[in-house]
Amino acid sequence: MGRRLVPLTLDNLKDLPQRCRSCVYWELDPVSGQAAVRAGRPGLEKEAWISAVLLEWGSCGRVVYVDDLPVGFVLYAPPAYVPRSTAFPTSPVSADAVQLMTAWIEPRFQGQGLGRVMVQTVAKDLIRRNVRAIEAFGHTRWKGPACVLPADHLLAVGFKTVRPHPTYPRLRLELRTTLSWKEDVEMALDRLLGAVQKEPVLRPL
Repeated sequence: MGRRLVPLTLDNLKDLPQRCRSCVYWELDPVSGQAAVRAGRPGLEKEAWISAVLLEWGSCGRVVYVDDLPVGFVLYAPPAYVPRSTAFPTSPVSADAVQLMTAWIEPRFQGQGLGRVMVQTVAKDLIRRNVRAIEAFGHTRWKGPACVLPADHLLAVGFKTVRPHPTYPRLRLELRTTLSWKEDVEMALDRLLGAVQKEPVLRPL
């Protein structure tokens, strides 16, 4: 089974699930996101966002292929490029961190280590770019597929709560600690991304 992880670009954006290609939950603030949905142009807004981040900051995602079949992706960016993050009660994301926005793996390819490989690839990319940490907003009442990752899985893979909240705590993973991750933590990373078992849905704004 051949595996490839490639940077997300406008050329391979089509390989993301349809709902993800037209989801601007993180990319726009709540008011702008609602306007984009009403106007029927969230897909165009998604393309514009990716284009801007690539031009100004660089790679902001990875797409996973198994035997040339796209089976997963992860999206990340500095907080300045993630307007939705300011709407969370535990914002802002620290200035020295990059935000892990969302991630997904095709259900039938879960449990094969792809999540671990994907997150480690992101970590290595950010370490090379002198980023100190990854932060994410967790959901403590996660019930199913959503754009916000479950808090308990983030905690299980080594994230630590930096600002508690009953629903949306902000968590942080120091990137230098990834160099000493043990096998059990690596397996937990796979469970983190495997927890999202369906396509992320566009949440009501």
